[in-house]
Amino acid sequence: MAKAKILYSCNDCGAEAPKWAGQCSDCGAWNTLIEITSSAPASSRTTRYAGFAGEAKGLKVQRLDEVNPNDVARFNTGSGEFDRVLGGGLVPGSVVLLGGDPGIGKSTLLLQILTQLGELNPLYITGEESLQQVSARAFRLGLKADDLKLLIETRVEDILSTAQKEKPRVMVIDSIQTMYTDELSSAPGAVAQVRESAAQLVRYAKQTQTTIFLVGHVTKEGTLAGPRVLEHMVDTVLYFEGDSGSRYRLIRAIKNRYGAVNELGVFAMTDKGLREVSNPSAIFLSQHAEVVPGSVVMVTLEGSRPLLVEVQALVDESHLSNPRRVTTGLEHNRLAMLLAVLHRHGGIVTHDQDVFANVVGGVRVTETGADLAVVIAIKSSLSNRTVPADIIVFGEIGLAGEIRPVPNGQERLHEAAKHGFKRAIVPKGNKPQKPINGIEVIGVTRLDEALNAID
Repeated sequence: MAKAKILYSCNDCGAEAPKWAGQCSDCGAWNTLIEITSSAPASSRTTRYAGFAGEAKGLKVQRLDEVNPNDVARFNTGSGEFDRVLGGGLVPGSVVLLGGDPGIGKSTLLLQILTQLGELNPLYITGEESLQQVSARAFRLGLKADDLKLLIETRVEDILSTAQKEKPRVMVIDSIQTMYTDELSSAPGAVAQVRESAAQLVRYAKQTQTTIFLVGHVTKEGTLAGPRVLEHMVDTVLYFEGDSGSRYRLIRAIKNRYGAVNELGVFAMTDKGLREVSNPSAIFLSQHAEVVPGSVVMVTLEGSRPLLVEVQALVDESHLSNPRRVTTGLEHNRLAMLLAVLHRHGGIVTHDQDVFANVVGGVRVTETGADLAVVIAIKSSLSNRTVPADIIVFGEIGLAGEIRPVPNGQERLHEAAKHGFKRAIVPKGNKPQKPINGIEVIGVTRLDEALNAID
């Protein structure tokens, strides 16, 4: 078999060049040429696709109704929260990319998972740690790792050769940025090396129905290091989230071909590793000795899971010509829009006030269902009047001051009732036709109605 030819491709325009140069000759961009390998010689591609009248051997076309969607087998990892994020468990032949900040718990979690999958002949491959370090971690966490096999290797060809002999059904590659292939001459961690190494591992997973976890490093901007195509090649992309000063860790599904995206798993870091949080809503609610102004509880939706979170606002007189608008866990631009709507349709002026908005617990709320809670929290802080502790709020606010319904309103209300909330201020479109036991639902259509319902 002939060795693959080395080429260089421009990240911006895709043009190929036989050797590296500082500037792309086609588009003129600087420092965009990266090393690639040609997939096959031109003559072989011509031979392969020549003669369209010929019959392709070994290929079978099926109608969609002939394929049973329930044929996708899954097996549990032993962690209910992790299974939730994966969409119900691991799928044979799937490739899962797990990214997160250094020291957040990626290796710890995967080591815990593999020790519970002994019947699947798991194989843990590390390119960053020694066998003694992995063993010491397992001992410190009190894990029973009798059936877990370890391998220190960074060359992809050797890893795949060993996997063909050992035949594991689950493999962990820690990390993909340390892997390299002989087909490229660049150093491990380079864009081309990460892409080509991942491509070989994905190909092996699909051919042998082996589930592979790839641990990925992140950049200082919080994105996965390496080429963007890495996230397209895998089946599931999971991100570890959490503040280094907090014991709680969130795993969020950014992409999942076998389940819902934006699904959330909640864990707590302990001296025995990561432990599941059975009641995630409780950690996102502050335990105030008494009700304080500027605090409102809302129900947000993370994937298919409703979560109760506390939204806090602080409005204070500004001594700056341009008052500050600061958000934590909320979108900054949306806060500016809500303040404009509050002024125009609620008659509340904040142009001379500093406004700070925060979501308790470090959770990040990206949906528009938090609009109504943010506005009510701002009014509460500005007027120094408390919102009753038994009220739950959610809803989207339009530029005309209308309150729009949000998805899965029934599930949100049931979650609030389960935690003892007695009243809910929600969009009228989310008001249930049948009463929900234990909670009074107030449906509103305009911003002024919602503000009056709090008073």
